[in-house]
Amino acid sequence: MTGQPASDAELDEALALVNGHRDTHGTHAAHEDHAAHDNPAHRPTSASAPSPTPPPSPSPSSPASASSPASASAPAATTPAARSGSPEAPAPDKHRDITPWPAARARAERAATGPGTEPVDVPLHRALGMILAAPLTALTDLPSFDTSAMDGWVVGGPGPWVVRADGILAGHARPDALSDGEAVRIATGARIPQDATAVLRSEHGRTDDKGRLHALRDVVTGQDIRPRGQECRSGDHLLPAGALVTPAVLGLAAAAGYDALPVYRRPRAEVLVLGDELLTDGLPREGLIRDALGPMLPPWLHALGAEVTAVRRLGDDAEALHDAITSSTADLIVTTGGTASGPVDHVHPILRRIGAELLVDGVAVRPGHPMLLARVAAGRHLVGLPGNPLAAVSGLLTLAEPLLRTLSGRAAGCGGPVTYTAPLRDGVQGHPHDTRLVPVALRAERAVPLHFNGPAMLRGIAAADGLAVVPPGGARKGREVEVLDLPWAVPEVGTGTGTGAALYGGPMDGGHAEDSAGSGDGAQADTAAGVGTGSGAGPEAGAGPGDGAVVDGEERFT
Repeated sequence: MTGQPASDAELDEALALVNGHRDTHGTHAAHEDHAAHDNPAHRPTSASAPSPTPPPSPSPSSPASASSPASASAPAATTPAARSGSPEAPAPDKHRDITPWPAARARAERAATGPGTEPVDVPLHRALGMILAAPLTALTDLPSFDTSAMDGWVVGGPGPWVVRADGILAGHARPDALSDGEAVRIATGARIPQDATAVLRSEHGRTDDKGRLHALRDVVTGQDIRPRGQECRSGDHLLPAGALVTPAVLGLAAAAGYDALPVYRRPRAEVLVLGDELLTDGLPREGLIRDALGPMLPPWLHALGAEVTAVRRLGDDAEALHDAITSSTADLIVTTGGTASGPVDHVHPILRRIGAELLVDGVAVRPGHPMLLARVAAGRHLVGLPGNPLAAVSGLLTLAEPLLRTLSGRAAGCGGPVTYTAPLRDGVQGHPHDTRLVPVALRAERAVPLHFNGPAMLRGIAAADGLAVVPPGGARKGREVEVLDLPWAVPEVGTGTGTGAALYGGPMDGGHAEDSAGSGDGAQADTAAGVGTGSGAGPEAGAGPGDGAVVDGEERFT
């Protein structure tokens, strides 16, 4: 789906790095768009860095400066669809309004005016992972009565004390008041009787042969008593609207008197996997490769706050893509591949055909710069991801994450991925003009750049704790850089990728049906509904290659 041989694209990129010539569309976009045309064995590595004495750049008007050798000489309409004047014909390459990376994220965050759904009251057991639609306000004092913080004796006045025969247990009615010189056995969480002075822990007291209680250390008034309202008073604001409902929030809400919480429902997302070359099982064979994005994107989108309702493989079928986009009722449609300008890159023509509004059409970031964001209808958006896996991750965190943050009603800093800064342990080569997103592992509070960071590679990010934001020109050792947190998460128990959703569960409208088990009409998913698609808990501390580990990969900007 690249629209030109990989070797031409690689040559153009090497020339761009050496000559300082920036290609903002065409070749790089086409080369990056599908993993099927990405051959790691022939990619340039860090040896392609700009030379201190670069050869002269070709003149902007010369054929060598065109984005693609073919596009410099070939007529605009070269495919049958283009010659016929079909609305699906790929448009000729032209300069896009490439958006700087920070501006693209800001634009994606503002693409929606607010949460995509109205607030609903959801029982506590179903609210995990949702976003509070209103502040969490205490419905009672916490604790709602004076309570013992320890097992022991509750005493009145100075000692020694006469111990009453009865005891006070948690959950019992109000006990009788204490008189000075009296004590009574008490359990943790039990109500404190009126006129009590303190609680004496079991290990801090002893009784003599006459049944009197003696303190083994000084008794301070109020010790080990949790007074009513110590944590909060009725009406106090406990959490703001926009906070993520975590297990701890569920516990706090229950303690504060809630049976249900006002939340925003998760925005619904649908994933459309494009490409005739993709397989859903088995080993790559006969020019076909495994689809990495179909299994990866649903749990990642879930971690970003979405409910994934469907994952569909469409192949390189323009009409199937048109029908899928126009019939979708999802708040967010995510496509993989097809965002460049090759002969089977249908995303742009379809968006023009349906009158969609392009909000972002290319981003100055590597990998992933052919990504796009469009408004396809009121309240409905489409994020077009490149087909290469790491490039798709870049697009997901650049465009989908800020948009989903707004659609889900999540307040900035309340749950979800965060950004922070860390010094680089090693220097990182930069692109001459664009931001780079580089997988890093955190070691001793430093960001260690990982290899295997090419656009078609996942080995680096699979061991990463975050993505370092490397500015144009690169970053030297020790420089503080922004790091994007990776939103690893476990899908909620029983939800899988969305209620009733099944991966690859529908008919495959294009591609190699005969080569993909379970891809025919009505085929069931590789992952059944109700089974989570995440890989478990987040990375453990120290995961990934350690200091001095021998890892190798490519330094590549597309």
